[in-house]
Amino acid sequence: MAEELNISDLERRMKGALEQLHKEFGGLRTGRASTNLLENVVVDAYGSKMPINQLANVNAPEPRLLTVQVWDQSQVDMVEKAIRNAGLGLNPMRDGSLIRVPLPELNEERRNELTKVAGKYAEQARISIRNIRRDGMDTVKASEKDGDISEDDAKRLSDDVQKLTDKYVGIVDSDLERKEGEIMQV
Repeated sequence: MAEELNISDLERRMKGALEQLHKEFGGLRTGRASTNLLENVVVDAYGSKMPINQLANVNAPEPRLLTVQVWDQSQVDMVEKAIRNAGLGLNPMRDGSLIRVPLPELNEERRNELTKVAGKYAEQARISIRNIRRDGMDTVKASEKDGDISEDDAKRLSDDVQKLTDKYVGIVDSDLERKEGEIMQV
């Protein structure tokens, strides 16, 4: 019974690595405006660092425009500065408490940079998945060494862990391929 729990726990952790990858991919610019683009922007407000979604509403009213409606008028300058300095290549324009963020066309060089960043995110996810695999294999080996499971059970569990790892690495690879296609699409 504990063997299945171990496998399901490994799968839960691998799903977590995949969810983190999807969150990071959401912050990468493609050809269209997405509110996820500003999700990782952190603003110096009220004496601490806060995510932008705790200070404003972010909307995508048009394919090439994001709007940021700041709730507190005194924080508009800080939000605008945080967007400008986020390294996303964006130039926000202030309009009262509303900040308009036009998304310029991506040139070929910028698209290539973004695909490299996507590749780094995918590699981090693969490393996380392989570390989870290593933890599972170590547990199997320790259980076999302690005599808790037979050699045949250890082999079967090791094969299950490897199949699970291959499955999730395959998902990462296909997600990366899809994201690269979105980025390179003109």
